[in-house]
Amino acid sequence: MLIDQFGRRIDYLRISVTDRCDLRCTYCIPEGFTEFEKPANWLSFDDITRVTAMFARLGVSRFRLTGGEPLLRKNLPELIERMAHTAGVQDLSLTTNGTQLARYAGDLRHAGLNRLNVSLDSLRRECVSAISGKDSFDKVIHGLQAARDAGFERIKINMVPLPGINIDDIDDMIAFCIDNGFILRLIEAMPLGESGQQADYFNLQALIETLQPKYHLQLSQKVYGGGPAKYWESPGGDFTLGLITPRSQHFCETCNRIRMSVDGTLYLCLGQDQSLALRPLLQAGCSDEALENAIHQAINLKPQRHEFNENPQKIIRIMAKTGG
Repeated sequence: MLIDQFGRRIDYLRISVTDRCDLRCTYCIPEGFTEFEKPANWLSFDDITRVTAMFARLGVSRFRLTGGEPLLRKNLPELIERMAHTAGVQDLSLTTNGTQLARYAGDLRHAGLNRLNVSLDSLRRECVSAISGKDSFDKVIHGLQAARDAGFERIKINMVPLPGINIDDIDDMIAFCIDNGFILRLIEAMPLGESGQQADYFNLQALIETLQPKYHLQLSQKVYGGGPAKYWESPGGDFTLGLITPRSQHFCETCNRIRMSVDGTLYLCLGQDQSLALRPLLQAGCSDEALENAIHQAINLKPQRHEFNENPQKIIRIMAKTGG
């Protein structure tokens, strides 16, 4: 098992397959940003599969593919199939903005993808356009329907509440999720990069005090993935709400995850700079022993906690460069 210096077991790896995206959400990628990683520096599918297998041998069982927008990576279902057949991989999921989902949902399911998270910050077309920089609403809705038709269940909707922009849309989103059997996850905006630092975050602790009596929500003991969300459920289980609160109530003491960027850099915390580059080792044809040692070295670099509130200007890299 991978245990960091603070006694936390690391069993979850988030893998970015591209840092590029077809949207420009206000809290993620700055408008006009062009400093994307060159495709020549992206890890190959062979490298990603090898890294996955090594992490799985070391006790990591949950893997999530992210971006940027992961469905922009050519032949992604091929990678998913290879990862799904890797010994030790028990849960394989993907986070997407949904714009390409209608095209790929069936292939993703057939390849062995277990779960989907889809970003949708409003049910108002003009609000989606304002946040994402593009009129992507119809594509996302069609993608969600295609995912359901492909057999994906308990799809999670990721919504970032932004003061003065989409807070009043939360009740409509709850109704939408109840009608469609989706899990709603509300996420506090994080100060990553210029765009993230300019986005006001909404304190979800105050919100749950309003939503709990309104929807008769009770804190759930069920596990809906390997991430940091705390879940609430309505009686009968017709609605599940997840809250991810890195700003108002951080969960660093139970952090079980690390991220690998598209160029093979392991980032040990979203809010800190510690990292270790695997790509040079992989390009040099390193042994499995050397790769394992590098992973252990990286885990030992994992910091105790982020400093989003104390030092919100600290991290200048954007979320898409880290891996969502």
